[in-house]
Amino acid sequence: MNKTVFITGTSSGLGKLTAIRFAEMGWNVAATMRRPEEETELTAYDNIQIFKLDVTKIEQVQTAVDQAIAAFGKIDVVVNNAGMGTYGPLELAEEDAIDWQFAVNARGPINVIRKFLPHFRANGGGMFINISSFMGVTTAVPLGSLYNMSKFALEGLTEGLYYELKPLNIELRLIEQGGSTGNNFKNNITWNRDENITDYDDLMTKVQNLMNTSETSSQLDDPQVIVDAIVAQATGESDKFRTVIGSAGNELMALRNSVPIEEYLEIIARNYM
Repeated sequence: MNKTVFITGTSSGLGKLTAIRFAEMGWNVAATMRRPEEETELTAYDNIQIFKLDVTKIEQVQTAVDQAIAAFGKIDVVVNNAGMGTYGPLELAEEDAIDWQFAVNARGPINVIRKFLPHFRANGGGMFINISSFMGVTTAVPLGSLYNMSKFALEGLTEGLYYELKPLNIELRLIEQGGSTGNNFKNNITWNRDENITDYDDLMTKVQNLMNTSETSSQLDDPQVIVDAIVAQATGESDKFRTVIGSAGNELMALRNSVPIEEYLEIIARNYM
């Protein structure tokens, strides 16, 4: 019997590529997105079914989970991929932007996990693969405090769940990606601004220039490498709890682990002075 994966945020980028890879491997795929009526590419696959899902809406999560289980009978792996980024000075952030950052990147996975746990318990096991970022275990870019907060929360959630779900044969994995080509991350960022406050303008310009330059940087990862890491976890080829993707993330992790936190923060800060 073919295995089934449930993936959030499959309308574009990493989520769509992951859905296609699993489908081409012969898995059944429950692909979820906020606007399924606009999808045309995934509908070409017989073993992909698309479900409407905004991970911040609990009733929608319950409906999507119920529909996917009804369609496929059993879900083996859940990939929590849906995410968004808010950048800019914390002081200038709109209240809605703060709440939305946490709602999508942290509360969203919580919502999905909670609705799948009864199914996994009944089946005697399952796997959650949470798509995090190396910004969830380290910091590297100013003005990303809210994004970092959300990914740090996801890391803590996943690690904390390990202890309570291991006795139930429910596995947890973290994929800590960095920047990758083709994900249009920069254009999807919500920037916190206030034209009447200019104290942050110099730092804002430096960070935006960095992001513009990174679009053509050799440090950007091939998204297929991230897909490979997700597949390796789902198929059991890898059993690593945390998988850091790419040279930039691994270099930052090595630096963070080699010096006191005070020194690490100063090293990063000097890059923007």
